[in-house]
Amino acid sequence: MLETHDLRKVYPTGDEALTSISTTIEGKEFVAMIGPSGAGKSTFVRCINRLTEPTSGTVELDGTDLTALSSAELRDARRNIGMIFQEYNLVERLTVMENVLSGRLGYVSNWAAFRRKFPQEDIELAYEILELVGLGGMENKRVDELSGGQRQRVGIARAVVQNPKILLADEPTSSLDPETSHDVMELLTDIATDHDIPVLINIHEVDLAVGYADRLLGLHDGELVFDGTPEELTDDTHGVIYRGEELTTTEAKRAIPAGGRR
Repeated sequence: MLETHDLRKVYPTGDEALTSISTTIEGKEFVAMIGPSGAGKSTFVRCINRLTEPTSGTVELDGTDLTALSSAELRDARRNIGMIFQEYNLVERLTVMENVLSGRLGYVSNWAAFRRKFPQEDIELAYEILELVGLGGMENKRVDELSGGQRQRVGIARAVVQNPKILLADEPTSSLDPETSHDVMELLTDIATDHDIPVLINIHEVDLAVGYADRLLGLHDGELVFDGTPEELTDDTHGVIYRGEELTTTEAKRAIPAGGRR
């Protein structure tokens, strides 16, 4: 289970990217974070694994306060957090298999990592995950020979092979065509369900979020202004998220409960 408590991020310029966000993500939940550009979506995702350091507040994963960990402790903790990047973040000159196995680097010694030597069970797991994401038989292809959708599948496979406790995705469909975007969303949904891994995705395409997510988090100007199901995303709540409008009394009942969803 992931819990954030009063998570806040203020940049040296004084810009407040996140304002005291508290929420909980657990089980097989597929959670999509939506909101306008600059709302703080990417910052929130990156604060969870401390790719961006939060200014204050806490991030807890299964009871471990990630914000209190030393660099060495954080390296170990990141094994439990799978991360899928918008721009894939792959090593182009390496093969699909080599990129996927990089998800196991946190489990081997530095010397083994340098030599790219992995236990046989890690290699077998990588083959299984490649089949899962539809890349079976492509393990020896160089990543720079792949399409954008295939590269994103490699990134997903790399994250899943970690056996993480949560899967984070930062705009994984932004550079993909509509059909491939649906394929990626279906894949992430299946992973959440079949592997009991909660998924938190930052996404701009509201239709994809509504079509695939179990739950939506809406951010506006760094503030969590909506926490509900896709069915609860009405025209009024959409206006709150994207235009900063005030909720009516009726719609206010559907907005984020005090302290975030329990």
